[in-house]
Amino acid sequence: MDVLQKYGSLRRFIADSYSPITQQAVDSALLYAEEKMRGYTRYDGTPMLDHDVAVAEIVSRELGLGRNSTVAAILHDVIRIANKERPEEVEPLSIEIRERFGEPVLGIIVGLCKISNIKLKVSKEQANDFRDMLVSYSVDPRVILIKLADRLEVMRSLDIFPVAKHRKKSWESMNLYAPIAHKLGLYSLKSELEDLALKWLEPKDYEYICRRLEETESERQTFIARFLQPIEERLKQVPNLNYHIKSRTKSVYSIWNKMRKQNVGFEGVYDIFALRVIIDCPKELEKQLCWTVYSVVSDCYTPNPKRMRDWVTIPKKNGYESLHTTVSAGGGRWVEIQIRTERMDAVAERGIAAHWRYKGVNQGAQTSEQWLSRLREALEETTHSLTQRFDAKPTSGEIFVFTPNGDIRKLPEGATVLDFAFDIHTNLGSTCTGGKVNNRAVPIREVLHNGDIVEVMTQKNQTPKSDWLNFCVTSKARGRIKSYLREEQMKHARMGREELERKLKNWKINVPIDEAVAYLGKVLKVRTGREVYSMIALQKIDFLSIKEILNHWISGEAEEQRRVAAAEAERKKEELKAAQQEEAPAARRSDALVIDEKINNIEYKLAKCCNPIKGDDIFGFVTISSGITIHRSDCPNAARLRENYPYRVMDARWRSSADGAFRATIAIVAGDIPGIGNQITEVVTRELKLNIRTLSMAARGDGTMRGTISVEVPSTSIVDLLIHSIMRIRGVQRAYRVNN
Repeated sequence: MDVLQKYGSLRRFIADSYSPITQQAVDSALLYAEEKMRGYTRYDGTPMLDHDVAVAEIVSRELGLGRNSTVAAILHDVIRIANKERPEEVEPLSIEIRERFGEPVLGIIVGLCKISNIKLKVSKEQANDFRDMLVSYSVDPRVILIKLADRLEVMRSLDIFPVAKHRKKSWESMNLYAPIAHKLGLYSLKSELEDLALKWLEPKDYEYICRRLEETESERQTFIARFLQPIEERLKQVPNLNYHIKSRTKSVYSIWNKMRKQNVGFEGVYDIFALRVIIDCPKELEKQLCWTVYSVVSDCYTPNPKRMRDWVTIPKKNGYESLHTTVSAGGGRWVEIQIRTERMDAVAERGIAAHWRYKGVNQGAQTSEQWLSRLREALEETTHSLTQRFDAKPTSGEIFVFTPNGDIRKLPEGATVLDFAFDIHTNLGSTCTGGKVNNRAVPIREVLHNGDIVEVMTQKNQTPKSDWLNFCVTSKARGRIKSYLREEQMKHARMGREELERKLKNWKINVPIDEAVAYLGKVLKVRTGREVYSMIALQKIDFLSIKEILNHWISGEAEEQRRVAAAEAERKKEELKAAQQEEAPAARRSDALVIDEKINNIEYKLAKCCNPIKGDDIFGFVTISSGITIHRSDCPNAARLRENYPYRVMDARWRSSADGAFRATIAIVAGDIPGIGNQITEVVTRELKLNIRTLSMAARGDGTMRGTISVEVPSTSIVDLLIHSIMRIRGVQRAYRVNN
């Protein structure tokens, strides 16, 4: 059979819905794909092209994507198969596809092949990381949509696959792909993926629910007809109202999930269906008529005010518009009614209305969720220039790489092989000598990218080096390296002191070792005696030079320097003695901090750049003129201070008995709702009984309000309680602590 005739369904849809240019491109792609994939079949012996055409039909008919996406769906297996079986042909094929179908088509195909090449083992704990990785790995935003279509077609024909693949692909569809479709507002696609997955994962439950839905269909229709009768009688009396009513039955998966969560049987799920009143009217009459219908419904049945949702007056940010109300039908039964216009319904049914915040999806995320939202908004207009309308790649600042076993590891952008090794285990990082990235040998400073498969190479005699700090980016790696270097310095200091003591005895130089080291420090231009000892242990200075320096000093040629050094050593002894004597009573003072454990009664102040609060992990930094400044360990300046001035960094901790008021600033993002500021102050002052120092909220042009509130708190635990309480306020989208 001629290939164009065989796939007439797709061609007829394209001819009816798109331009002649698109029709020509699709026909050319069908002929090209049939030529290149001749002889390749699926598990049931049917041509592989059947799958590609089915995906293309989902892409164009159900997702509404355009020419480039449809052509890429038809051709994507051409490159995938070549990459798997004939790698030497990939480049010539890519050039040919670029010349015949354009650069955008090739870009989409390459993105699809990259995702297909990922071999991983995914657990529930890593599902979120995988979804974020899948999004970030898609350079062109259309890639993720076509991948969803591809997975849907696989699930529709899963019975032709080997039995061993049924559960794996079903689990992936339910836990990885369906949530992405949910975030994109592709509700029907998401529901179908979940239902098909449930069919293979829980076949008995699936069959039971399907059977019960079929058995109760007539009863349900009778109830709906009886329920709607008074509503329709009243609606007929409304002049010039054109409408129709349709019912929507919950998906099998939704019913199964509710039965499982609520621990009830099929009969215990009362909201198996919802009713939708759809009005045909001009746009200028939409709000008026929607509220007219709502008034009629409320007159017939008692509504539940807690379940009222008004997205007509103030639409969702994603464009979704509808009135939702839940009314009592008697006998403890509740019925949800959605009121919208034909225009509103068309938008929602096409999947444009984003459901990524609906029913428990985390609010306020600024990584892949933000990118997906922007993708949805782009789809509302056109699909021909998505990559030009916004940056296709999400700016989350994260990458996702894999172990040889397929485990996902999430790292910050710029992370190296060494960061990856420390992320696995500190011992692995400490002995790392290099690695293999995608089977290619690389040094430890090699920067990783999305989708890399990383294997770490180690040697038993390898130890952390100070220059590792120049290219490590993760806090775990840097912290472990610095800790090791400090320990090594302490060990070298002990060894150096012992060696110097023996040499002084052998040379018969009768001066206290502390005075000798103080003088050596001045001559060698190092800050501490510990550094002098380390130089001795590491043989950075030979004993012959040390002997000459000390003899010169003792001979009288440097008497003044000796007196100064002696005075300095004596002063340090007295300071240490005084600190030790005051250590016990000092613990009873009202200082909020303990600095360097052995030093007390020190002048300090809290850094304004990070505003530490009791409970924060902190450290002290010795300033030139202002004593010691206390910073949070996650302070924006912490990394710079620790790296550039490690000798001025001191350990610090909060006393358990410390009290007082600290200022915390909370950033808030909320919907532009009247009275939202009053609700926030009510929670802070009346519920939590905290003092507000400042509060500012300003409306933005996108339907949100943003601002900050500064509050006096005793510790970080109260800050956490405060954020939790603010997030409970209806309309608040995000609340988080910021630096002052």
